Amino acid sequence: MNKSVMTNLLAAILVAVGYFFALPIVLTVGLFALSGAVTNWLAIHMLFEKVPGLYGSGVIPSRFEEFKSAIANLMMKQFFTEENIDRFLSGEGGVEKQLNLQPVIEKIDLSPAFDALVKTVEQSSLGGMLAMFGGSDAITPLREPFIEKMKSSLSEIAQSDDFYALVKAELEQPDMIADMRAKVEEIVTQRLNELTPQLVKEIVQEMIREHLGWLVVWGGVFGGLIGLAAALIQA
Repeated sequence: MNKSVMTNLLAAILVAVGYFFALPIVLTVGLFALSGAVTNWLAIHMLFEKVPGLYGSGVIPSRFEEFKSAIANLMMKQFFTEENIDRFLSGEGGVEKQLNLQPVIEKIDLSPAFDALVKTVEQSSLGGMLAMFGGSDAITPLREPFIEKMKSSLSEIAQSDDFYALVKAELEQPDMIADMRAKVEEIVTQRLNELTPQLVKEIVQEMIREHLGWLVVWGGVFGGLIGLAAALIQA
């Protein structure tokens, strides 16, 4: 049982105990805790799923095309520049030996990609709710998992057999650099087109759901504390 379910269950138990045993303070604490936990759970759910009638929900799947476009631009502008290709063609050995992008991928700073994702969430209708629980600082722990997953995906694209075969076939063609960049871009686009909104959602969801689950826990905790304060004031 995950943190979110456990928090909501405990809050619901407090509500039931307070109601059936006529304990006003317990009932109030339970209601406030349940409202805080459920609200935060719904906010997390709305990041990944489109909820009819709730504007701004499903923000991650709805930005799917922008996600693919950003990766394609990163690959072409950082890795496959004319200078990089020219150095590759001037080297000795096979394509597999010369075109080793793993060191580049490991060194490249993917923080701007994470910052763009955070900005997207902040500018969505969920930004106000996120601000109530620390704003972007609340999802800062997700930076490293996100970067590691992105590097892994970029490595898979750069090391595919189709990519190597394409480069080998184009080496002896005229205007090879310009033509190669166009073909490489086509391969990158083709591979990215294999991604589906559901797959992207699952990749991001897997990385951050565990961390965002604490929003539900703390929503229940602070909601319960507010409920306790309200009950004591009314007592």
